[in-house]
Amino acid sequence: MKTRLPMLLATLLALPACTKSDPNLLNGYVEADYVRVAAPVAGRLVKRDVMRGDEITAGAPLFSLNTDDELAARNEAAARVATAEARLADLLKGDRTEELAAKDASLRQAQAALDLSSAELKRVEPLVRSKALAAADLDQARSNEHRDRARVAELSAQIVVAKLGGRPDAIEAAQSEVKAARDQLAGAEWRLKEKTQTAPAAARVEDTLYEAGEWIPAGTPVVTLLPPANVKIRFYVPEAQLARLSKGASVAIHMDGAAPVQATVSFISSQAEYTPPVIYSRETREKLVFLCEARPQAADAPKLHPGQPVEVHLH
Repeated sequence: MKTRLPMLLATLLALPACTKSDPNLLNGYVEADYVRVAAPVAGRLVKRDVMRGDEITAGAPLFSLNTDDELAARNEAAARVATAEARLADLLKGDRTEELAAKDASLRQAQAALDLSSAELKRVEPLVRSKALAAADLDQARSNEHRDRARVAELSAQIVVAKLGGRPDAIEAAQSEVKAARDQLAGAEWRLKEKTQTAPAAARVEDTLYEAGEWIPAGTPVVTLLPPANVKIRFYVPEAQLARLSKGASVAIHMDGAAPVQATVSFISSQAEYTPPVIYSRETREKLVFLCEARPQAADAPKLHPGQPVEVHLH
């Protein structure tokens, strides 16, 4: 009987403590979704603009890689665009002014010859009818007039074609060449731009992974950022209390040595954890817990640190 007395006293002393426990108070911890900034192209790290612990704004420069090859490729692509555009413009505008002027002069000369041969034909026709000239003279006059008229028509057509520019198939080919050159230039400019990375959002620099002078493979993170919106609290809700919680609900986050902050539930898992492999009963249901996440306001996020234990109070 004496041996059971200490155990009984301990049980009685523990009862008040159990009754004082708050069922609405759950344990949790702070977690974060980090943003790891990398360049999609490889290069040597020339400059890193941030240090670990810096608070930066959106668009702030983070780091730069060497750009020698990308600058040369961009300049080459720009020269190719200029050449292709000049060739297309030349095809569209036709002959130069000087060439058109020479064709116009030839046309005027041919027109003068036609006028002369036409006048000669009119003079010969009545003389042949009066037997003053032979029929051969009339044939010669008509031949000269037809020749000069054909020459005028030929030169007129040449001027029209010269003003039209290149053939449709040649123009289409030149347009395709211009498009290809512009696409190449856009790709070169994109690669050059990606050699310098900036912050996608206001954030705290959590880590820097490389120093200036080191070679950075494509897609390898150089700086790790933590935007305030990416801070979250993870906690587990017992099955019995799950019905009281919904996405968008407000919870209070309590931390050691600091005033509580409010957070909004952003995720409730649809899968239970630590589920015993038995048929559910009233006893086993009490062991089921569901992972939940809540996100604080951006102004309160700096008060929370990843890995920090907290208590979550369900309102």
